[in-house]
Parts: sequence; structure tokens; C-alpha cells
Amino acid sequence: MTIDTPELSLGTSQKSVNKDFIPFTGKEYLESLNDGREVWIYGERVKNVAEHPAFRNSARMIARMYDALHDPARKDILTVPTEWGGFTHRFYRAANNVAEQVASRDAIAEWQKIAWGWMGRSPDYKGCFLGTLGANAGFYEGYEQNALNWYRKAQEKTWFINHAIMNPPVDRDKGPDAGKDVFIRVVKEDDKGIYVTGAKVVATASALTHYTFIGHVGPVAFQDPAYCPVFITPTNAPGVKLLSRISNEQRAAVLGSPFDYPLSSRLDENDAILVLDNVFVPWENVFIHNNLKQANAYNTGSGYLERASLHGCTRFAVKMDFLVGLYSRALEITGASTFHGVQSQLGEVIAWRNAFWALSDAMAKSAMPWNGMIRPDPHFAGAYRVLNQIAMPKIKNIIEQTVASGLIYLNSHTADFKSPEIRGYLDTYARGSGGASAEERVKVMKMLWDAIGTEFGARHELYEINYIGSNDVTRQTNLFAARGTGMLANCQAFAQTAMDEYDLNGWTVPDLINPDDVSILTKR
Repeated sequence: MTIDTPELSLGTSQKSVNKDFIPFTGKEYLESLNDGREVWIYGERVKNVAEHPAFRNSARMIARMYDALHDPARKDILTVPTEWGGFTHRFYRAANNVAEQVASRDAIAEWQKIAWGWMGRSPDYKGCFLGTLGANAGFYEGYEQNALNWYRKAQEKTWFINHAIMNPPVDRDKGPDAGKDVFIRVVKEDDKGIYVTGAKVVATASALTHYTFIGHVGPVAFQDPAYCPVFITPTNAPGVKLLSRISNEQRAAVLGSPFDYPLSSRLDENDAILVLDNVFVPWENVFIHNNLKQANAYNTGSGYLERASLHGCTRFAVKMDFLVGLYSRALEITGASTFHGVQSQLGEVIAWRNAFWALSDAMAKSAMPWNGMIRPDPHFAGAYRVLNQIAMPKIKNIIEQTVASGLIYLNSHTADFKSPEIRGYLDTYARGSGGASAEERVKVMKMLWDAIGTEFGARHELYEINYIGSNDVTRQTNLFAARGTGMLANCQAFAQTAMDEYDLNGWTVPDLINPDDVSILTKR
């Protein structure tokens, strides 16, 4: 069932900007978070996430992104006009051609520079899905108009929409019915909508979003129509509960300072268990219901996966720019930058950086036809999803090997530098190479340690290893894409051409010479 809504006009151009259809400013975004949402951390319900020490600086980093959409110096890079008289982030729209797709990639990179590549769930991330809804509305049989409505609605304010698409990994030793009381399912429906109960993980950054998209990765867990809904729910909808993990931001504030934990203090995308307790979802927010075939096909049929890979690869490439710069400075400040072996290790990290920018370029500049529009080539997207899982642990290990004890040869807190009794010792014994002061050396090392060694850094390594699927799934998608496009068959045929040129009696082609005249074995 769907609601009856008038057909949207997606082709009406307006010259003036309609104030109702432009993105939030940073201030408006922060104010929008104070909406009664139910977020829990440390046994207490958060009153306002924008002011709580577990979330407030991360929220302000997102606010910077929204402000950038209005910045004259960045607006042309980040935004594109909409047909209804406003503007939105470029990635919220599917590309008609390579130029538009490259511009979308550049907008992703420009926004990610604000967070130095450390916010994987920035608002444009879900643009990978939202931007498909106009081009691919027909995929949502019976709910096509809902898709078109959300294609427009998402762009009207450039809403921050996140997703939760993984089932909690509970009771996996209990057989095929494990999780039936846990996974999201429809428990009731009426003429106004559906009621859903269950949980999803890991709802990264959902405490800072306006809406959460609920979908599936791969086939529906149970081939029961009740378990197949795909929908969007407001973060503050009654019955939506976010049970947060420990806050790296708040721990940094309590036990450290911005100087001691410069990444943790402002870029912690808190992950949460998303619980839906009899949540009402109006029909206009439903995309799939009672259709197992469609739900099972969502992962490949919706068109979001290749676009998500373009976003993720570009974001990681920006992160690699940051890590290359920080790592190379750390080598300079420890005096190790001139060592031959260390230079080789730095060169390898730079090679990884170059590889991800190359894959981002390849995806952005590819033009796979798709419902009258284009999307990135799935082969390049699949390569990124595998290499991304390998890169971060490898780079972390290189940094640990070459910077070594420099990462922990550090004082405890910024307060140490303000203590006259020990400041002189720090200035002497913690100074850096090349005339760098102790304060500068410690600043570099604490930033690098926060990137790879703290709980924040360890969480990011785990995040990259499992980004857009498990290690098995990301590798299988390359195989399935190779089969589906005929690439695997072409590769097999190519290899066969080499084998076709010989048999048991030697070469079968006229331009190569058999070894009969020199072979000892064939003359016996």
C-alpha cells in the first residue's frame, strides 16, 4: 500500500532561490538536533546531543560542513541548483554524464577536507542511496512515488540521513531461527502505515542525524515477508532508541584535552545499537513491504553500492592525504626521515595514497549506463572495497615500525607543559629533531597516536576493515560482478587463446618453431 500523492514535477526550473529549499546552516543544524530524540549513554538519556560532552564537538564538525554549503568560496564546488528553486549537495543527485559524476566526487572530497577524511558518515554519505531514488524509482514496485518524494525531500534541506542495515550478530550458534526475536520485522499494519520492532547495528553517527534508513545487506535473514521492510524513520520518532557505545569525545574531554586527543575530541562518530520498539512508519516513508523478491535484490538492485564505493574511496583518499602528511612530519621530527629503509616505508604509504586517488578517479570518470543516467563502474568499486580492508592495517603497521617508541615517548597531558617544575625537563628531553620544540614534537606525536593507537584510532582501523561489508562479501562482489558483466568469461577466453597455440605434439600455430631439432627427449 502507498499513500496517494500528486506527481512531482522534477523539471521545473526557477531562477530565484527559494529559502524553504536550501540546506541548513550550521546553527540551524545544531538547533535541529534538540528534538526529543532518545539517545542513551552511560546509563542516562541525553537531553540535547548538540550540548552533551559525548557528542557536542562532533556535531559542530558536521555544522561546519553545513556552513560550507553556504560559503561563496566553496558553494560552486559543493552544491548544485535543484529544479524546485533551491540547491543541494551535488552527491544527492544521480549523474547524467561523466562531468557531473566527477563534480560529485569533487564535492565529496571538498566536504571531507573539513574533517580530514575521518567522518565516513558525513551527511553526503547517504547521498549514495538518496541520489538513486529519482533515476531508479521503478525498482520500488508499488512505492515508486515514495522514492520520488524522498528524492526531492532529501534535497530540500540536504537532510542528514544515515543508515542501519546490519542485523545484530546474536545467537548465531542456534540455527536458522536465531534472531527472530531480535531482527526488525513488521508487527502490525493499518491504513496509515506499518509498525516495526527489532534492532539494527551499527548505527554510526545516528545520534547526529535527522533520519535513519533501514534496509538490508544481502538476502533478508528470514524468508518471511514480515522481515523484509525497507523504510526511513525520523531519529526522534516515538519508540526509536539509540544505545551508544563509549564516547571517545567525552573520554578525551574528561581525561585529556584537545592537545592530547585532537581527533577523538571532535571527530567521534558514535556508533549505536538502533532499537525500534513498536515504531510507527507512515506509508509515505516505506520503500519495500511484503515483497521478499525486492528486498533480497535491494543490495544490488537499488544502485547505491557503486555510489557508496565512490564516496568511501574518495573519503579514504582524503584521509590518506592527511596520514601521509602527518606521518612524514613525524619522521622528520624524530630524525628518521633520512634513513633509507624508512624512506622506502614512506614511499609505500604514498603508493597506497596514490592507489586510492586513482580508484576514485577511475570510478568518477567511468560511465556505466543506468536508467538514463550513469553510475561508477562496479569493477573499480569492487577493487576499492577489497583494498580498503587491507590498506589501513598495513599502513598502521608501517607507522608503528618506523615511528616506534616515538608514539609513546610522550608526557601525560598538556598540563605538564604549564607546570614550571617540569617544563624545563620536557623542553630538553622531549624536543624534536631539526630544531623542533618539545611542544611541537609532542603535538605531532599525540595527533599520530590518536590516529592509530588510541581507542579512537583502533575503532577507525576496524571501521575501514569492515567498510561496506565483511571481508568475504567484498571479495565475492568482485566475483559476482565479473560473472555478471562477462568479464570473467572474457578473461578465461583470453587465457585460453594462449593454451590454444600448443598441444601434446607442440606448437599449433605456423609462426612458432617446434623444438624437434634440439630436444633430447623427443629424439629418444
